[in-house]
Amino acid sequence: MSQIIYKIVPEALWREAERNGSFTGAPIDLADGFIHFSTAGQARETAAKHFAGQNGLLLVAIDGARLGEALRYEVSRGGALFPHLYGPLDLKAVVWVQPLTLGADGAHQFPALEGE
Repeated sequence: MSQIIYKIVPEALWREAERNGSFTGAPIDLADGFIHFSTAGQARETAAKHFAGQNGLLLVAIDGARLGEALRYEVSRGGALFPHLYGPLDLKAVVWVQPLTLGADGAHQFPALEGE
């Protein structure tokens, strides 16, 4: 099983995290008490459900193996296990960051994801 997990995040929020050296989460993460991530198989559905029609997003790939015990897979949408991080994201765990653009059909255009 791939250890790469994904975060969809507004670019401005991510750039702020880069300046600060860590990512503490988007407003929903702060409200829930953990940072929400998706596996490769969950990322497209997450984009459609929570970010439909939004521009200015980034897709961030994270090496989940570097997050230690603060990363937990917990039951969420549809009974599936989703990765949740209880604590700030150390940017040293980031593998890559790419724009998540909208296609002509209004759906987000994903690169190939490790673990699909």
